[in-house]
Amino acid sequence: MTINFKDKTLQEYLDQLSRREPVPGGGSAAALTGALALGLISMVTNYSIGRKSNSPTVEKHLVKILAKSEFIRLRLLELTSLDSEAYLKVSAARSLDKKSLREAAKSARAVPQEVCKLCYKALQLTPYLAQRGNPYLLSDVEVALELLMSAFNGARIMVRINS
Repeated sequence: MTINFKDKTLQEYLDQLSRREPVPGGGSAAALTGALALGLISMVTNYSIGRKSNSPTVEKHLVKILAKSEFIRLRLLELTSLDSEAYLKVSAARSLDKKSLREAAKSARAVPQEVCKLCYKALQLTPYLAQRGNPYLLSDVEVALELLMSAFNGARIMVRINS
């Protein structure tokens, strides 16, 4: 079964999240939270690129940050759906043998593990923005940090539960 949350509106996603349905759940929400954080990082970077006070070195570094943040943001958005697909496979495997269940659980762990890794990589983008980015958007960098930590911790919980 292919699930595609990225084409849903925010309202549709939240409505589905709130229903008595198995997906989306915590892992998907953690991935979406990470994607929201990367949206803020990209926004701050976009506002920081092209400032008169930037040296060519700063500009070059900001462009690299933007490329990395957008790559991570898009992957986290994909993971909102992939987490749900993985969970549905675990649910289906519960009626099968233990080996099938173990394999499905292993696949289900892989998605939140990737969310954790991507959040960690994204955290590494923020110190430069805090130092060299648009100073009027420092609060957005701080919110991004909080969202990244929340996404990381939520995904870590899902890894533990799926173990």
